[in-house]
Amino acid sequence: MTTPSLKEQSLREEMCRVGASLFQRNYTVGTSGNISARLDDGWLITPTDACLERLDPALIAKVDTAGQWVSGDKPSKTLLLHRAVYDNNPSAQSVIHTHSTNLVALTLAGVWSRDAVLPPITPYQVMKVGRIPLIAYCRPGHPKVAEQVSLLANVVRGVLLERLGPVLWHSSISQAAAALEELEETARLWLMLQDKPTALDAAEIEDLCQAFGVRW
Repeated sequence: MTTPSLKEQSLREEMCRVGASLFQRNYTVGTSGNISARLDDGWLITPTDACLERLDPALIAKVDTAGQWVSGDKPSKTLLLHRAVYDNNPSAQSVIHTHSTNLVALTLAGVWSRDAVLPPITPYQVMKVGRIPLIAYCRPGHPKVAEQVSLLANVVRGVLLERLGPVLWHSSISQAAAALEELEETARLWLMLQDKPTALDAAEIEDLCQAFGVRW
């Protein structure tokens, strides 16, 4: 294996830290979930059926710009989904997918709408996550999901896969994880409240978008 550059090694280590943190706080369980990061010459992605708590930096899969497996353990079966984001959103530097409990539960209980799985109920939801659409159920790794995500990759910050969980992308691994955590917390709030709160109104959302340079 070629010795990784300092940038690549740093990304490998960040992937391990973030993966362990997500696992330890129950954002994912067992061998579910995957993380990827963009490189100048391809991508890093967690191996298939790897536990995010016990990732080895040296065994994280590397693929080239054509999607060919270069080194490390076998890439996650969701590689096509991750590539759909990178190929259509130049600013995306990392993609994270987990089976987070409250967000999976939301898809089972019923989302707010297919275009926005949760109403805009908190300012940080609007600022840090934005509108998240639902992707109808397909088996894990199905190319149909990647096709749908490719159309949304430069429009939204992430999607929610029915019965499977969230996929978020951002400018770094840590930023993608933070957005995912904010979305999961919003889902928890929404599900725990019997009397559902009203959404922020259009003027309040526009104020947040203007003040923080975000979009809903």
